[in-house]
This record gives sequence, C-alpha cells and structure tokens, in this order.
Amino acid sequence: MNHPVSPAALPVRADEWHGRVWSLAWPTILSNLTIPLVGAVDTAVVGHLGDARYIGAVALGAILFSFVQWAFSFLRMGTTGFTAQAFGANDLTQINATVVRASVLAIAFGLLIVAAKEPLAWLAFHFIEGSAEVETAAREYYDIRIWSAPAALINLTVLGVLFGLQQMRAALVTQLVLNACNIVFDIWMVVVLDMGVAGVAWSSLISEIIAAIVGIALAWRVLRRLGGRWSGLTLLDATRLRGLMVVNINIFIRTLAVQLTFFYFAAIGARQGDTVLAANAVLIHLFHFMSYGLDGFAFAIEALAGSALGARNRLALRAMVISAALWSLAAALIFAALYALAGAWFVGLITSVPEVTATASAYMPWLIVAPLISVWCYLLDGVFFGATHTREARNSIAAAGLIYLLLVQLCVPTWGNHGLWFCVMVFMAVRGILLWRWYPRIEKAAS
Repeated sequence: MNHPVSPAALPVRADEWHGRVWSLAWPTILSNLTIPLVGAVDTAVVGHLGDARYIGAVALGAILFSFVQWAFSFLRMGTTGFTAQAFGANDLTQINATVVRASVLAIAFGLLIVAAKEPLAWLAFHFIEGSAEVETAAREYYDIRIWSAPAALINLTVLGVLFGLQQMRAALVTQLVLNACNIVFDIWMVVVLDMGVAGVAWSSLISEIIAAIVGIALAWRVLRRLGGRWSGLTLLDATRLRGLMVVNINIFIRTLAVQLTFFYFAAIGARQGDTVLAANAVLIHLFHFMSYGLDGFAFAIEALAGSALGARNRLALRAMVISAALWSLAAALIFAALYALAGAWFVGLITSVPEVTATASAYMPWLIVAPLISVWCYLLDGVFFGATHTREARNSIAAAGLIYLLLVQLCVPTWGNHGLWFCVMVFMAVRGILLWRWYPRIEKAAS
C-alpha cells in the first residue's frame, strides 16, 4: 500500500514532489494501460477472423457500452475529489460518509442502466449507421455486455475511494484482476470455444463481476485501517448533498460531452464505409492507450490536489502541479516517439486485414502529434477534479465540443477522414487552453 503524505507536512518545492508524483502515477499508468490493452485484445481476437465487419461490430458494441458506463464516471471522479479533500482535512468520518453515498449511487444507477437497456440501444443504433451485418453483431455484443453495468459502476466507485486515499497500488490490483481476467476469457471464449462476438461480451461481463468483488475487499481493508466511525453518519446533510449533486451533474455533463464527441467520431467514420470504421477503431485503441497512460499523472495530481485543497496549502498545490506537468510532458514525448517509430507494428498487432492495415497507416501521423496536444487537458482535468471545481471542466468541454461539431461540418466534406482527425486534435487543444486560463481559480481556493 502507498503511504499518504501528512497534510501538515506538504513540501512547497516542485523538485520535492517528483518522487511522490511518480510513486502515485506509476501504478495508475500501469493499470490504465491495461484498459485499452483489453480493448485491443477484444479487437485482435476478432480482427484475425479475416473480416473487417467483426472489428467494426466489436468497436460499435464497445462504444455503446462505454458511452453508457462512462457517462456515470462522476462516480469515480467525484468520489476521488471528495475523498481526497476529506483526507487532507483529516476528517475520517467524512471519508466513510463519502464512500456510502457513492456506493448507493453506483448500485442505483447500475440497475437503472440495465432497466433502460432497450431504449438506450434504440437511441444508439439510430444514430450510428454501420452496415446491417455490423449492427446485428454489435447488438449481440451490447445485449450481453449491458448486464455488467452495476459491477462496472461499483468498480468506478472503488477506484475513486482508493485514488482519493492515495492507495494507487490497491487500485492497480483491482484493474489488473479485471483486465487479466478479460484477456484470458477473451482468448478462451473466442479462440478456443469459437463464440465470436458474444464471447468477447461474456468475457467482459464475468471479469467486471470478479473485479468488483476484489475491489470491495481491498477498499474495505484500507478503510478499516484508517478508522473513522461508521455509525451515525450524516448522509443526508443538505449542504454536502447539494455540493455532491452539483459536482456530479457537472461531471456527468462533461463526460457525456466527451463521449458524444467520440460517439460522433465513430458515426462519421462509419458513414465512410466499413474499412474506414475498422481503421478508426484500430487507431482509437492506440489513442486510448496514450490517453490512459497520460491519465496516470492526472490521477496522481487529482489525489494530491484534493489533499492540498483540504489542507489549504496553495504553495504545495503549485509545486505538485509543476512536478506533474514535467512528468506528463516526458510521457507525451515517449508516446509520440513510439507511434512515430513503431506505429505500423502496433496496427499489425491488432489486425491482419490488408485494407484495414493500409487505411490505418495512412492516418498514423495524427497519432504521433496526439500526445503532445492532448497531455495538457488530461493533466488539468486532474487538478480541477481533485479540487471538485467541476464547472470549469464542464465549460471547457462544452466550448471545445461546439467548435468540434462546427469544424466537422466544414472539414470532413473536404478532407474526409483526415479532416475528422484534425477536428479531434482541435477539440483536445481547446480543452487544455481553457483549463489553463482558469487554473488560478484553483490556487485561490487553496489559499
């Protein structure tokens, strides 16, 4: 387990934070990188069946479930921020109250998603225009995978608690269990049992349930060690409930806008044919691989910034952010170099379909510049979420999303899929620029 820094002894120089930021970031980087790895394995096990429609079906099915699940990612982000701030203020009882509130919400929303699976599916397939064969297979995936929603949301809540308490290695264990099980079941059900797209969905469902059980056990162990009473918790405190509602609504809107952006990206790609859809699915796995890697430092600063805000230590907050920014820039340069030198090799690992490989390689330059453009919005998202200043995160997405939608109408008809990727890069850049302009508000709150 990680050993949290005492709020009363927070260093105020950036170089004093390099080791701490890295010690919190590396477990989350490792666990994060396994998430797109599972998606890549999902694609790879069907990508070598010799037909692009299987890749497109898994891509669309995964996008549909991801859209539903990550719309509720406030369960992770909000829980991290509130838990970290309670820890920084040394309020152990409030930590427990935060855990109970988040857990109740996770179970309720998970059951709601399952209950609404038919209207959600209708809405999603109404907007995505893949071929009939792709849509049929994608619906088969979705109908199985949707039942994992309650377990998936519990996993988000567990991660929020562990991140907020700076227990990144425990969080790593839960993610490794989830993703290792997913990979093993993928290979067994698709390659050995020949279950096709349904096998990919069943492997995800079973893995989410196993990970939820492991995660609850680890979180309970950490909370028991910290102490804090469980009886008489003020779960219905009006002020805290109001704050929780505002933060969660802002994160919900922000995350929904991000998901709509990439949902629209997939829909526009699908209209350009199954080959472009499949190529974009391959590239988006590499994009997510980069995103999850860079998010390791964002998650670290999320926990640290929340703690500094709870302790009202502005100088420590600034030092943390500078240190995390240097680490993030180094990681972005590494990802850019990897894609420049080995991008074609990565594509070949995911699919052997010649037309998909050739099409994906044509758009690889966008993946090379993506880390250097995207790194800043990931980092600053972590700062704002840790401080629970979610209004700014919401507004940055809204502004960037509107610009993105406008540019898609202008660029795609002229430049095709290159225009679509250009719009994604602008979307990421605008988010980072706006959050940087609003960052002084966080330091003011920590004073």
